[in-house]
Amino acid sequence: MKRTTIVLSTLAAASFLMIGCKSVQDNQNDLRSTQERNITVGVVQKEIRKGMSGAEVTEALGSPNIVTKDENENETWVYDKIATEASYSSSQNSLFLILGGFSNQSGAASTTQRTLTVVIKYDEKGRVASYSYRQSKF
Repeated sequence: MKRTTIVLSTLAAASFLMIGCKSVQDNQNDLRSTQERNITVGVVQKEIRKGMSGAEVTEALGSPNIVTKDENENETWVYDKIATEASYSSSQNSLFLILGGFSNQSGAASTTQRTLTVVIKYDEKGRVASYSYRQSKF
């Protein structure tokens, strides 16, 4: 009876601890930046066409970062996206004997930045007159 109680208590504690565990992918999905629509050059090329309304562009790309007007009161929308990806890898080797031992630890880090700027110019009727994009990675 006592052994069954210990086993059940251990299983309950382990289950309780596992409930709060999230995978790396789950944590990444919770980030605000990944909840927004991912804008890529491919999405711009596929979705944006001359003559589209602002509502159609917003449906395809989301809200712009910057909205300006030129001297003729025609709007220009700018989507400016910057992404930083960082990764770190480490390893550790160790051997401990009764009287002594050794430990070896090494690691490497890498950071990459990507930018995408999309500029959409509208005509006097509020339709897409032209669009351009620039992408970089460093």
